[in-house]
Amino acid sequence: MALLRVRSSLLVAVALAAASARLLPAQAGPDPETRALQQALDGWYAQASRSARGDWAIAIASQDGQLLWSHEATRPMIPASTVKIFTTGFARSVLGGDARRRTRVIGTGRIDSTSGTWVGTWSLELNGDVTLERPTRGGPSLADLAQQLRADGIRRLVGPLNVISQSGPAGASYPDAWSKHHRGRLFAPLIGSLTLNENVLSFAVAPGSRPGAPPRLVAESPLGVSELVTIKAKTVLGRSSRLRYQLTAGNRYVVMGTIGTRARTRGFSSTVQDPRAILEASWSYSLRQAGVDWQRASGLRAPSPATTTTVLAEVISEPFDSIASEVNRRSLNIGAELLLRWAGGDDRPADRLTAHVQQITGEYNSVHLVDGSGLSHDDRASPQAFISYLAKFPLSPGGHGYPMLLPANGTGTLRKLARGLPGPGVVRAKTGTLGDAATLTGYLGRQNGVLLISLMYNGPAVYAARQQQWKLFRLLGAEGVMIPDDSMGVSTQFGGDSRDTLPDKP
Repeated sequence: MALLRVRSSLLVAVALAAASARLLPAQAGPDPETRALQQALDGWYAQASRSARGDWAIAIASQDGQLLWSHEATRPMIPASTVKIFTTGFARSVLGGDARRRTRVIGTGRIDSTSGTWVGTWSLELNGDVTLERPTRGGPSLADLAQQLRADGIRRLVGPLNVISQSGPAGASYPDAWSKHHRGRLFAPLIGSLTLNENVLSFAVAPGSRPGAPPRLVAESPLGVSELVTIKAKTVLGRSSRLRYQLTAGNRYVVMGTIGTRARTRGFSSTVQDPRAILEASWSYSLRQAGVDWQRASGLRAPSPATTTTVLAEVISEPFDSIASEVNRRSLNIGAELLLRWAGGDDRPADRLTAHVQQITGEYNSVHLVDGSGLSHDDRASPQAFISYLAKFPLSPGGHGYPMLLPANGTGTLRKLARGLPGPGVVRAKTGTLGDAATLTGYLGRQNGVLLISLMYNGPAVYAARQQQWKLFRLLGAEGVMIPDDSMGVSTQFGGDSRDTLPDKP
């Protein structure tokens, strides 16, 4: 489509006013409202392409997917985190909106009625629940499991920790599809069935009571990791803080340096390198708090002739829709990858995701996905594929109410759209950001219909491109209306958008 230059701000204002009416399909030629919108978009793109030089691909369509304006709409682009639109849709189509993840303690044996010892074998079964053991955000906890054991009369466990999943041994590893340069960063933790606290460890250190006293560990997440933290730092006079930590042999986090008596509490966060060690520390803490003694020496087992496996304790996650909403709102990479594996299995699930998107959209040449989060630079998708998915997936059996799983303007990664629009819920969309990609795709409610918008930029001017994308959504949504929830009640998401507050150490 030819780009028309808007030569005055007056013409832009006139075009936007006219564009607020419903956009109707073109017949012999564009109707006046559509033509006005096209002119306004021509003017916006002329400015955006000058402000952020690089590769742009754009598609804007009516609710039924009919293109109203486009630029390189079928060009495969790096989509970044907008891949989560596809991932949460695929997983929902397989699992359903009410699906839940289970974490269990299973055992073969019996309870000794005299001592309360579990006589037999036992294991923790973890299945990749991203909401497990998150003291600052909510979700099921290891403490819940430990308390159930105690309530059922188990006062003593014997033997080392054995961790399994429903499909075999439980573990976590760094995805092959992700760049090695991301390893160790908070947005790129280890992925697998062995997950707790999103496979991130956090703790906070405050100054001691006087100079020379050791600083105090005042908060931790997950609970119990203080067992792995050693403080070798010192408290000194003043306000400055020169603390640092080092991970040493045996998965010990050693805090060194100095902190002033009047310094603020210093927080540390790190991706977990050995999830099993963190799990063991947190499980030990939970058992102690529940009044269950654990003798975990290797080689110890309480023999039992029993052969039937029993569920000794169980906790379940929030429903899928609540988890998916949080994954999209926070752009949570570990959450997206675990949803993909939950729905697609551990063997090449991205291939199944790609096939799902191709089948829904009919776009077989412009979609190739290698992960579920969009963190890989090898992912490809076109604006046309996104527009088609936004139009068609909600009409599929698993897609009812799907737009409500995307964050509303003013929340999560759409915080910047808190201003410039009539109110929250006018936009339901997903952002994507990498070092060379800025994308924004979703729904925009208008008085007489919903627009489907996919803005994709690949190039070095990521910040400038994002500002232009915000500008267009404000431009088209100036007289927008809240997108109806299609009568599907997605519950308010548990958890917040920040990790500012750690639980106090008991």
